[in-house]
Amino acid sequence: MTKRELASVPTTAQTSQLKLHSVHRWARNYAVQLLDTAGITVNGSQPWDIQVYDERLYLRCLLRGSLGLGEAYMDGWWDCAAIDEFICRLLRMQAPAQVGWLINLPLWLDSRFVNRQRGRGAFVIGKRHYDIGNDLYAAMLDRRMIYSCAYWESGAHTLDEAQEAKLDLIARKLDLRPGMRVLDIGCGWGGTAQYLAERYGVHVVGITVSQEQAILAQERCRGLPVEIRLEDYRQTRGTFDRIISVGMFEHVGYRNYRTFMQAARRLLADDGLLLLHTIGTNVAYQGRDAWIERYIFPNSMLPSPRLLTAAFEGLFVLEDWHNFGINYVATLKAWHANFEQAWPQFARQYGERFYRMWRFYLLMSAGSFLARASQLWQLVLSPRGVSGGYRSVR
Repeated sequence: MTKRELASVPTTAQTSQLKLHSVHRWARNYAVQLLDTAGITVNGSQPWDIQVYDERLYLRCLLRGSLGLGEAYMDGWWDCAAIDEFICRLLRMQAPAQVGWLINLPLWLDSRFVNRQRGRGAFVIGKRHYDIGNDLYAAMLDRRMIYSCAYWESGAHTLDEAQEAKLDLIARKLDLRPGMRVLDIGCGWGGTAQYLAERYGVHVVGITVSQEQAILAQERCRGLPVEIRLEDYRQTRGTFDRIISVGMFEHVGYRNYRTFMQAARRLLADDGLLLLHTIGTNVAYQGRDAWIERYIFPNSMLPSPRLLTAAFEGLFVLEDWHNFGINYVATLKAWHANFEQAWPQFARQYGERFYRMWRFYLLMSAGSFLARASQLWQLVLSPRGVSGGYRSVR
């Protein structure tokens, strides 16, 4: 072989580079085709079109699914003017099921065989999500710092009004009377306990696994018939006329659903009522989303109707099931608007990567509710059935 012929033979490094380029080109073609099916154009002009700044994005997403998509956004590899619409379109054509499934397999196995939400594990979500900064949450949420879906169907025009309408809805569904003892499982920063004690004259015990929430809730409720405890629901003792759990059940884990319901039944008076307010999913899934697990809500998962009803079967009578999940779109958009407005005061403390992570979390979540892939349920349960029947409240 001549020197010229030898020079034309690709080196091992060149061959590897050619193969990698071919893989990236295949990944791009596949991803573009998938996006096109969802009505999304790469570098297009519609608000939901994705703007790609790094061609490695396609392979990263195909291999790592939601984890790859979310981390690539955090790294600045892509952007989109309407992330909620972008995610909505992906979910409606079930794109997540076609990519990155392998990355979720370890999480599914872990959820299936390991109880991450028991003992000390129950407090992980408090430290990693709710303790990141009361000042940040105060800027993002309404004046009572209610971190759950608001009720806009009441005719509310502001986030404060919509959250108060939700609290009033809960109180009316529970038919609260002065002097009742109420247990608030997952009391957050005490806004719900404060409202119920002030407006309805009830005595509230609020429990949380977040130290920062407990501190602020105690300050908020000082002087009211409210007791705030840093404890897991399995540790709680006493008897209560009413129990509420708003936005906490998502952290229970399906291996503990029955345990939660058993604890609630033990704590609730025979003629009492339990109101469970939770995000839910349409299909039973015993795994966890890889990006949400790593960056937002560790050890959390969403219940399905089947898993929920199995959990309380034989313990409670289902009196009412109310789905107003579409209200979460407006709630999340309001939180996002507050977050964007307040961000300049937090930029130095949290940094650009956190900003993109939190922005993606809020708008991705809004897209899931917009696509009706996620729901928001309020269930009213009674131990023995309400005498004469329960009248649904809306």
